[in-house]
Amino acid sequence: TVTEATIPTGMKDGINLNPSDNTKVTLVFYAPGKEFIHVIGSFNNWEINDAYLLKKDSSKNRFWIELSGLTTQTDYTYQYIIEADLRVADPYSTVVLTESNDQYIDDVTYPNLPDYPSGKTNHAVTLLRTGDAAYVWQTTNFQKPAKTDLVVYELLIRDFDALHSYDAVKNRLDYLQELGINAIELMPVMEFDGNESWGYNPSFHMALDKYYGNTTSFKQFVDECHNRGIAVIIDVAFNHASGQNPYYRMWNTDNGGYGGQASVDSPFFNQTATHSYSVFNDFNHSKQAVKDYVKRVSQYWIDEYKIDGFRWDLTKGFTQNCTSNDETCTNNYQQDRVDVLKEYADYQWEIDPDFYIIFEHLGTTNEETQWVDYRLGEGKGIMVWGNYNYNYRKAIAGDIAESNFSNISYKNKGWSVPANVSYMESHDEERLMYEAKTTGQSEGAYNIKDLATGLKRAQLVSAFFFTVPGPKMIWQFGELGYDISINQNGRTGNKPILWNYFDETNRKEVYETYSKLIKLKLKYDIFETTDFTVNINTFNGLHKIQLTDNSSSEIQNITVIGNFGTATQNINPTFQKTGTWYDVLNNDATITVNNTNSLISLPPGDFKVYASKPAALSTNELFTENTIIMYPNPVKDSFKLNIETSTITLFDINGKTIKEFKGNFKIGEEFSIKNFKKGLYLLKTSNNKGTKFHKIIKQ
Repeated sequence: TVTEATIPTGMKDGINLNPSDNTKVTLVFYAPGKEFIHVIGSFNNWEINDAYLLKKDSSKNRFWIELSGLTTQTDYTYQYIIEADLRVADPYSTVVLTESNDQYIDDVTYPNLPDYPSGKTNHAVTLLRTGDAAYVWQTTNFQKPAKTDLVVYELLIRDFDALHSYDAVKNRLDYLQELGINAIELMPVMEFDGNESWGYNPSFHMALDKYYGNTTSFKQFVDECHNRGIAVIIDVAFNHASGQNPYYRMWNTDNGGYGGQASVDSPFFNQTATHSYSVFNDFNHSKQAVKDYVKRVSQYWIDEYKIDGFRWDLTKGFTQNCTSNDETCTNNYQQDRVDVLKEYADYQWEIDPDFYIIFEHLGTTNEETQWVDYRLGEGKGIMVWGNYNYNYRKAIAGDIAESNFSNISYKNKGWSVPANVSYMESHDEERLMYEAKTTGQSEGAYNIKDLATGLKRAQLVSAFFFTVPGPKMIWQFGELGYDISINQNGRTGNKPILWNYFDETNRKEVYETYSKLIKLKLKYDIFETTDFTVNINTFNGLHKIQLTDNSSSEIQNITVIGNFGTATQNINPTFQKTGTWYDVLNNDATITVNNTNSLISLPPGDFKVYASKPAALSTNELFTENTIIMYPNPVKDSFKLNIETSTITLFDINGKTIKEFKGNFKIGEEFSIKNFKKGLYLLKTSNNKGTKFHKIIKQ
């Protein structure tokens, strides 16, 4: 006999810890149409017992129970058993144990992983603990980089480090920080089928996959990224779920198994996909149950893990208007898709008003524009992936007729803001250097298939990538000229982890060029200008990018020239003005321009980034220890120094000048930064004894 009772106020779907009593927890389970449900677990020897029969709140289509008498900081596991038949883990599990995968996770990756209750039950089970101390975040004043300044490093933990863990990636942050990136995008880390995967087969969207570590190590990774000024973005696949998902198993034609298809009464899944790119089981995003699920899960990740953004996989699948064999319909504008994804954006901004939202849509400009402009007046707006892999692959290989990547300019889409997260490579595309070594063209002694030549051209294309205003993304090891095909060992199969590339001179030069270009982009305001052009010549391969920012007190003009052909050619740079120009990637070597149209000879694969003022790109000294004492630190309104100084300059974490004090300042003079935003800044002080740098934290 099921007791009808209203769910206590404030309860959410899933596990609700009791803030005043660690021996109690309330479980809430959405299960419309089901008659009765028990909870079974380690607390009742996995046996059906009416003392553990859930109460029912018919008005909310939910069942619930308060468990009591729990021992704090103890591992419990449980499942729901529906109508004495179907066993499922909690759909809102934060950690699940599985019978077939956990034994392959070592103690280094996941210390003290609880044992699966073998012989007691089968299928995934939910881990429950009470009384654990909340994680204490060390970095509480992190400021996200501006969207236009984003330089995202996409990585797959499995193929990035042999230890395949959050700790392993955290230990590589020095390498990434020196590269200059300011955001890391992790391929999906929500619980997925198996252990080794790209992660686009999610089974429990609210659970962290254990193959990469535990929840504490993930929080420590995010915390350390924030400490270094690096945002964390995770890839999320809300288009679908695998057969292990409890809500799929509860309504399907496989009698609760992992196969078959969704049954007609499923509150979550379409029987057949309503778009042409279906994988696994297709969510019906017009259903309120699905919207509630997405809201609960997405907000949990932001609140619990301090994530800075989501990259939404396969947003084309969020329409209900098409069929699985109608690609034209799927690729055309769909209003229902526009509307529901705006609604999902609101869910995320409700928790974090500055949250990055990035759609992998790769669809029509008019549809993407609806998202780019959404709530833009409030400083929000949605970003979209911009795939330019094909054109950059052709450019590096010398196929200049196909090398037109000019649409990397957001202005070519008619957008008012740089909202396209552009990339030359992603997890989903062939590697540029593989293209160079397999299809590279040649002329005389110049052969792009030669490794050294290909790596030089990797620097060439990078110069015509980072200097275009707007957010950018690079795929792991692209900065080292990674040349293993995406199809080696199968498209989604393991790839060689080649950290030895960093010890090879030619490859490290690519890394160093990437680093200089990223620092150039982030340090100087000209890369936020709207006055720029991307000129591509698909006849001779003489390409050019020009930027102008007459309002800047620093660099006002940039001209980038490159020879994408296979023979030496002369290019007309059409400099914006005469005078002294600086080769900023070559230690600011100068040239004197008397005629803006004087031709410059470029060997094949060569390029130049010229600026109207010199650019200081080395930031190593910014982090050296020194004897200057500035106090107090952290700073609330103002600070003082223990030295006399003539010039004080404050930079943000990307090296941009924020404020400058000039004069003859005595020891103990007060400098106000009352109006600064909270965060980490760099303080440069100068006097007749030299220049020193110091970190400063504004509270």
